[in-house]
Amino acid sequence: MTSVDLSSNRFEGDIPNSIGSLSSLVLLNLSHNIFHGHIPAEFTKLQQLEALDISWNRLIGEIPGPLSSLTFLEVLNLSYNHLAGRIPIGKQFNTFPNDSYCGNPGLCGFPLSKECGNNNESPLEHEDDDDDSFFMSGFTWEAVVIGYGCGMIFGLLIGGLMFLLGKPKWYVNFAEDIAQQISAKKGTRQKKRRQRRGLR
Repeated sequence: MTSVDLSSNRFEGDIPNSIGSLSSLVLLNLSHNIFHGHIPAEFTKLQQLEALDISWNRLIGEIPGPLSSLTFLEVLNLSYNHLAGRIPIGKQFNTFPNDSYCGNPGLCGFPLSKECGNNNESPLEHEDDDDDSFFMSGFTWEAVVIGYGCGMIFGLLIGGLMFLLGKPKWYVNFAEDIAQQISAKKGTRQKKRRQRRGLR
């Protein structure tokens, strides 16, 4: 048997380890199922394998490093699982694009732009970073525009009510004084402009 395609079914549970006995397998497609558990280490026995697609499942854990020994592997799709950890480096794994791993936010390392963190970092530092990123994520331009718009409308309503009711008087007098000062400044500027034009 050189080709097995069990994609787009409702198969669930662990991927059976006995799949490693299919030594002549060239294509294996188990995508779009409900497989969970880890990627079987027995995949490394499939030395003739050229295409492996186990995307859109619920697989967890790390990608087994020995998979890089599959020198004939040309197509790899591990996307949309719950895989985590460093992507293996070497041989065929250096040739697979980002699309092979998308939908696994826990993965890091080449070819992804997400670098793997230091083991020396304390979990408290990670918690602080997560808190900061969660806090800062709320400050988007949409939130700023909404806040500014709501504040401006509220201010105009309150200001209009104060002018209509004449309360408090000190606020109304203060606003009227500012309006008079602004109009007076405009008047002096206009006079100066007229004088300059007359001199010319």
